[in-house]
Order: sequence, then C-alpha cells, then structure tokens
Amino acid sequence: MVTVGIWPESESFSDEGFGPIPSKWKGTCMQTDDFTAANCNRKLIGARYYIAGGAFNSPRDGHGHGTHVASTAAGNTIHKASYYGLAMGSAKGGFPGSRIASYRVCGVTGCQGSNILAAFDDAIEDGVDILSLSLGASAADGPNFHRDPVAIGAFHATEKGITVVCSAGNDGPSTGSVVNVAPWILTVAASSIDRDFQADITLSDQTVIQVTIYLQVKRYV
Repeated sequence: MVTVGIWPESESFSDEGFGPIPSKWKGTCMQTDDFTAANCNRKLIGARYYIAGGAFNSPRDGHGHGTHVASTAAGNTIHKASYYGLAMGSAKGGFPGSRIASYRVCGVTGCQGSNILAAFDDAIEDGVDILSLSLGASAADGPNFHRDPVAIGAFHATEKGITVVCSAGNDGPSTGSVVNVAPWILTVAASSIDRDFQADITLSDQTVIQVTIYLQVKRYV
C-alpha cells in the first residue's frame, strides 16, 4: 500500500491464521518513536516512510486514510463488527489472506513525487506482488505519462511483473475527470450500495420514529 501510512493496532491487521512470512520477502519495518518492529507481524510485514515534503517521521497513519484503504483491500476478518451496534456482521477486506506492506509517501504538503518513486523502488526490491495506490494528481493536470511519478513508477513495477492498482480520483462526474489512466495501471473507482443504516428514536411521549443514518465522509483520493 502506497499511501499515508498505517495504524498497526487495528484488528484488520491481526496475523491470526497466518503462517510464516515467505522467505522471498526482503522488506523491513522502519522504527521510530511511535513505531517499532513489534508493530509488524505475519500480516503486516513491512512499513516504510519517506520524509521529503514534510512527511511525518513515522510509518504510522496520521489521519486514518491509509488504514482505511489497507483494510478495504486486504484487512483480516473481524467478527461482530458494526457501526455503533448497527449492521452487525463480519468485516473483511477484498482479499483477507493477503499480507500487507505500507509505504507512507504523503505528509503535510501532500504526496511528493520523489517519495512516490522511492516507494516504488523499495516495493520492487522488497518483493511485493501487487501495489495499491490510493492517491493521484488532480484531473485538471491532465495525463502526462512522462512526468507523472505514479505512471512512471507503475511502469517500472509492471515491467517486474507487479500488478499496480490505483484510485480513479475524487473529481467528476464530468468527462475526462478520471486520474491514473496509464494503460499499464488497473484504475478502480468507488461506487455506492443500496443499503442504509436505520435506527429508532423514542421521544418523551413514547412515540417511536425510524430514521436513516447517513455518514459524512471526507473526500480522499
């Protein structure tokens, strides 16, 4: 995962059910004041960070986005998960049997191209099989495969047999608003579901009103 870091204590990154780390893995867990080798396990097998552009000096996720996308892609199964007691069930990522390595490339000034390219180089050498990037330039910049660090890094990773999956961006729905459109990238957009979360509100006169809960979500690439 090339994004804004990871919160290793999340249950999504439990290594329950995982065997030994494959011998081909050459990555590392970089240690800082708030992140040690003990934060990695047989599920979360790597964590790096890059400091260009004012990035925090830690692999740890600063605001939750990196943890969110990592658990969406490959989070381990969490039983009895719910939203404050609603929609009780099991939560898991798209491929819960995958191991995760996190590469934190973004900081207070955004995601520097030098950090992104360094993360691609490290991931290739570490031995990843798939790279997922939930970041990208604005659609207004237009595709420029000769200057876009995501397109350049993904090209080299693809040459090494690594599948690169990227987010389609937060712009739109106008035409030409998708980003990360290089032909060697698998570009994935978000969608919606026909499910809502309902709850009952009991008033002082014992009148019960059924309401639907909507979540206000910050827009991240």
